[in-house]
Amino acid sequence: MKIGIFSFREYEEPFLKLAFDKLKGIKVVTQSAALNAQTIALAHGCEACCCFVSDDLSQTVIEGLAKAGVKLIALRSAGFNHVDIEAAKKAGITVMRVPAYSPYAVAEFAVGLILALNRKYHRAYAHVQEHNFSLNGLMGFDLHGKTVGVVGTGKIGRAFARIMLGFGCHVLATDIEHDPELVKLGVSYVTLESLYQHADIISLHCPLYDKTKHLINKKAIASMKDGVMLINTSRGGLIHTAALIDGLKSGKIGYLGLDVYEEEEHLFFRDLSNTVIHDDVYLRLQTFPNVMLTGHQAFFTAEAMTRIYQTTADNVRAYSTGALGTVADNMVV
Repeated sequence: MKIGIFSFREYEEPFLKLAFDKLKGIKVVTQSAALNAQTIALAHGCEACCCFVSDDLSQTVIEGLAKAGVKLIALRSAGFNHVDIEAAKKAGITVMRVPAYSPYAVAEFAVGLILALNRKYHRAYAHVQEHNFSLNGLMGFDLHGKTVGVVGTGKIGRAFARIMLGFGCHVLATDIEHDPELVKLGVSYVTLESLYQHADIISLHCPLYDKTKHLINKKAIASMKDGVMLINTSRGGLIHTAALIDGLKSGKIGYLGLDVYEEEEHLFFRDLSNTVIHDDVYLRLQTFPNVMLTGHQAFFTAEAMTRIYQTTADNVRAYSTGALGTVADNMVV
């Protein structure tokens, strides 16, 4: 069985070898190119494609993969909002994912954004590099006693909530299902509207689908506390970016930390340092002194990468041996 791995980066090599060298009868071909309508030809001869969140898995691409003989799409991600599921079903292509890799990686990164925005580590570092030891402009606030809203209490949201409880914060949460363990620890489940109204800090940890697209919009922002801190390490499409900019300009949003962006597929996971950026909205976000932007790196720890590749290898093995029942939780289609 031949598998083509798209959007492959040099830093992935040791994790790939550790997981896939154990597989027998599997030939791996890596491609640095992203999968899209122009690169489908690279999948010819492959029965499986291994894809990342930056790859295009729209109807056109999936139909092209089916014509090329691809039977399996193995995602190196938990989210699959970039996959046209109906097209995959129609084409008879199995889609598998990595439902959990390291919830701590993303949760801890979200906390890092909160600390950096609050205590202005990035600005303080820049000042000291210039031998400026003045404390002007570096005032922060105690996290202890603040109210933190957690939107989505899956594995990542649960890990994040526990960390914030450790800081002495009051934690509010909203989700379809309530986690009894979090409730025992002191987390209060409330409606989304109530969370918006009472939280000093709001962190998003929910998946992106039709009902959650632009969950943070003009109306939602208007209902939040003045000067609220907003953190998103989940999916860019959860936030309506134009409304976000209006909220920053008005001062309603006092701090913003984004590791994901609504149009990130045109920017992230590549070096554009010598390129003119044409995304005016993203460039506008960079002009605000109370905004911290990172390039979808919250997942990026050694532990998470090890788990991602090991689960992907397990998915490929199960498919190739006809033992999909052993990894049923990883099946999307």
